[in-house]
Amino acid sequence: MKKPALHWIEEGQGPTVVLSHALGCDISMWDGVADLLKSRYTVLRYDHRGHGASEAVPGPYNMDMLADDAASLISARAAGPVHFVGLSLGGMTAQALAARYPQLLKSMVIANAASWYDEAARGLWQARVKTVLEQGVAAIADGAMQRWFTPEFRADQLHGGAQRVAALRRQLERTDAAAYAASCEAVAGIDFRSSNLGIACPALVIAGTRDEATPLAMSQLMADAIPGARLRTLEAAHLSAVEQPEGFARLLTEFFESVE
Repeated sequence: MKKPALHWIEEGQGPTVVLSHALGCDISMWDGVADLLKSRYTVLRYDHRGHGASEAVPGPYNMDMLADDAASLISARAAGPVHFVGLSLGGMTAQALAARYPQLLKSMVIANAASWYDEAARGLWQARVKTVLEQGVAAIADGAMQRWFTPEFRADQLHGGAQRVAALRRQLERTDAAAYAASCEAVAGIDFRSSNLGIACPALVIAGTRDEATPLAMSQLMADAIPGARLRTLEAAHLSAVEQPEGFARLLTEFFESVE
């Protein structure tokens, strides 16, 4: 199957940190965190297949394909193992990457993600796929904003929260509908419960205490399964790195320092 051409940006200097974004987002999701990291780290961000400026190759997609995409980029751009940070879809990619390419990871951070979905949850993903294919991505945008951000962040005109929400909504609505649906199918099919038990690199799990999409209990399951993993929380909804970039970056740097 054809490998997509991925869009990426590399900034800064120092140990390489790869940032992998959420479903329906693009590399701009990481703007705040990247700005805080790039004085000390080489920050490599990329758009998932079918997102942002990356190629929207035909589906179906699965999480192994997304891990292969990330592995190809890391092999091409990094001199050695990297700190891999994934949020939501990116956090699922991280788990697949750790299972398939452990030699590429110095450490991994899984934020606002899940390791598997039960039958009821998979049914909700299938319903979203149907809506997007029939009505377009804009049809699910209102619900996405409610999951992604707390009400106060969505309403925050003074500090730029409302503007960030509007920009990320526009990005979501620009996402190729077929690629978004194929990515939903990839997410719905995940099950890392066994492979997470064998992860050998240092791992940090970050949860949003107000995340209704991937609640704290899902993060706790991952932290309990991955040997030696640490669990930390931020007062945020699903896109914690957007709502709390300073807090998110602080958790990362503390973790990276402990690994280095």
